[in-house]
Amino acid sequence: MRITDLKCAVIGDNPVIRITTDEGIDGWGEAENSKPYLKPHVLFYRQHVLGEDPTNVERVMLKIRRLGSFKPWGSAVSAIEWALWDIAGKAAGVPVYKLLGGKVRDRVRVYNGGVRFPMTGSEPEDYAADVRRMAASPEGFSLIKAAVAFHSDMPRNVPDFSYGEPHSGPAHPNRAPLTERGLNHVIECVEAMKDALGDRVSLALDCGPGWMLSDAIRFARAVEPLNLAWLEDLLTGDYVPYVHADLYRDLTTSTSTPIHTGEQIYLRQNFKELIERQAVRIVGPDPCDVGGMAELKWVAEYADLHGILMAPHGVIDGAIGLAALVQVSATLPQNYIAFEYPVARPSWWYDIVTGLPNPIVRGGFIDVWDRPGLGVDLIPEAAASHLSEEDKSFFD
Repeated sequence: MRITDLKCAVIGDNPVIRITTDEGIDGWGEAENSKPYLKPHVLFYRQHVLGEDPTNVERVMLKIRRLGSFKPWGSAVSAIEWALWDIAGKAAGVPVYKLLGGKVRDRVRVYNGGVRFPMTGSEPEDYAADVRRMAASPEGFSLIKAAVAFHSDMPRNVPDFSYGEPHSGPAHPNRAPLTERGLNHVIECVEAMKDALGDRVSLALDCGPGWMLSDAIRFARAVEPLNLAWLEDLLTGDYVPYVHADLYRDLTTSTSTPIHTGEQIYLRQNFKELIERQAVRIVGPDPCDVGGMAELKWVAEYADLHGILMAPHGVIDGAIGLAALVQVSATLPQNYIAFEYPVARPSWWYDIVTGLPNPIVRGGFIDVWDRPGLGVDLIPEAAASHLSEEDKSFFD
């Protein structure tokens, strides 16, 4: 089998990758809906994959992996990797999880991720009401993640929150020392959320990036009695092109509250120091940024050898991304907690794909399906109306 083309079209806001072969088997990949500009990045790799056997996934990846980097280039490499596994599974007549070593679990736990509600404000009562809504959602999540501090509107809504100047621009651009008032406000909001949830639903916090190390240490220690699932991306995170393992180790060793990071990190090599130095308690690579599903599994296995837990990111990976997360998470070792459930947007995405269960999440879990490849396919006649003029030939 040979690759005959690599295409990319933006459907909604998600860049969608299609790899075609001389045997008529197509493979699908997808990037986050925050990256509608990714098409040129994807097509950069076309010349490197044409003529290759897509079922030799690692051989193809060796040609393009070193040509990637932290976001956004890693997203293009990752989406191509999904499409290769999709073809390999379809060609073999087996689900991708079989090619990644087989299932460890028949269902995978997820947390709320894309299931969000508009916040009414930034006060403790607003946060308590928000997690109550999420806990009451029909998916039945047993773990909920809420956004606080620099990953929220607190810097803009709470007077004298920090010593910095809140400003607009790229996502989560703020980084500053917190005032005493700001630190206390975050703590009060977290306490309100835990009071609302009790111990029947675990609470994780998406915190940044943006915290100074000293503030992060004080915060992590202050919330120790609450038994939070984790504190995520306090020091680095989305679109931060470095790791800071030394600072994360200082934070982790100062507290019993689990510290989590990794959504922005590309490739196993960039997790090496975090894991070997015990710099975090939980890693959270995104299969859409780390280099793909096999790369994520490698990180999970290496983390498990070092007693570190795994909670993959994926909030805006879309419907095909959901399939990739289900397939790889089924194969991960017992350090797996849950992955971040992506909701496809706009909602018409669910009308242009086939293969997803209905409902998708039951009691906080997704049953692992057994269809060949990723098990999810685009419906060309349904998706075609959502293509731009320049992408009209995507399904040809």
